Amino acid sequence: MGDLAQRRARCFGTRMRSLLIFLSLLAANPVAADPVPIDETGFPSHGAEEVELGKLLFYDPILSGNRSVSCATCHHPRFATGDGIALGLGDGGVGLGPDRQADPENLPEQRIPRNAPALFNTGHRDVTVMFADGRIEADPDRPSGLRTPLEEEMVAGFDNLLSAQTMFPVLSPDEMAGHYQENDVAKAVRQGRLTGDGGAWDIIAGRVADIPEYRTRFAAAYPDIASGGRIAFTDISNAISAFVSAEWRSDDSAFDRHLRGEGALEDEALAGMELFFGDAGCASCHDGPFLSDQEFHAMGAPQLGPGKAERFESHQRDVGRMRVTGRTEDAYAFRTPMLRNVTRTGPWGHAGGHADLREFLRDHAEPLAASDRYTPDVALPPLAGAKPDWAIWSDPKERGAILSAVKRQPHPLDERVLDALMAFLAALDDETALSGRMGIPETVPSGLPIDR
Repeated sequence: MGDLAQRRARCFGTRMRSLLIFLSLLAANPVAADPVPIDETGFPSHGAEEVELGKLLFYDPILSGNRSVSCATCHHPRFATGDGIALGLGDGGVGLGPDRQADPENLPEQRIPRNAPALFNTGHRDVTVMFADGRIEADPDRPSGLRTPLEEEMVAGFDNLLSAQTMFPVLSPDEMAGHYQENDVAKAVRQGRLTGDGGAWDIIAGRVADIPEYRTRFAAAYPDIASGGRIAFTDISNAISAFVSAEWRSDDSAFDRHLRGEGALEDEALAGMELFFGDAGCASCHDGPFLSDQEFHAMGAPQLGPGKAERFESHQRDVGRMRVTGRTEDAYAFRTPMLRNVTRTGPWGHAGGHADLREFLRDHAEPLAASDRYTPDVALPPLAGAKPDWAIWSDPKERGAILSAVKRQPHPLDERVLDALMAFLAALDDETALSGRMGIPETVPSGLPIDR
């Protein structure tokens, strides 16, 4: 047999094996839910001036207390809009992604307590909850249209949920504000002056308004500012939201094209899709157009790092949704993440406890059994003086509390099923969104260095 005939035979054999796998999985795993395409009309429309302005603000460290951290520091396109490490370093860090290290001249007090979430599709109208604990939610019954930790102090003027979310990190000492007496923003946060004249948001808005290029760009983007209005904090937030929504819209993966009838999935990815929406049970939480029910579930993911505690508390727990609702039934429950580009957005888990997606799937399907075999292997920049990163997970009582909150029945996945699921998840990659539509600016109006 000639070389060409041999190659064709091998190709045919591979295709037949894939088809047989697909048919066997499909026969055993009927679809339990139908996948739903993303409604393209839910993506907001923005003018070019507003989006360009938002891009500059997203990459400009002027918004941070010490003028050293931008939104892009923890949400960078090089790392699929995350930072590529389990728990990041905000203020007091130097470098980007896995290369980021603590600055010995300005050591962070602690790591950022949760893994940096991806930004894909966060500007869509149908996304109604933000953060792993859902502390920012759409709520039409409130004057601002939002429920946030600021409650009565929450100001009006945010265009949407993403706009409100983008600006809460500037109030976090660990993320962007800085600590104690380091700068004017940090002082305002420390004193509880967040909104209103002289508050942290007002200070940041004043910094931006003092830069001539920003004044010109805001006037071009917003008619009320062009006619003499002052640049408000909400204007900054709205511009950043416009950029994030446009830059990281993600609805052109192979899966999305399949749903629109514009192309067929490969056999193994199609088998994985049938499992995902069928017998594997993934769609019991990962349903809807974003592959997230936008609800909260306790899944027993490993806890590491400082946890979510007030400064006067000594524990390192992160009880998730319970911190927002106060209800014990919400203990250790976290928001179901959206899954576009999930193969690129690791580490995975609310605290980034898994560096390998396949292992995360295996453990996620049977968390009780997984807790016995789990071996910590995550990227964490060294931080002198930090609390022990594995204090909670290595404590049998604390780990037991996390695992006892899990209500889902175990569903072990064999290697064949994992192969198919991984093929389906790869079909969620959207190269246009991953590459970004506008890219990183060469400079920003403040003249400060840009994270590249």
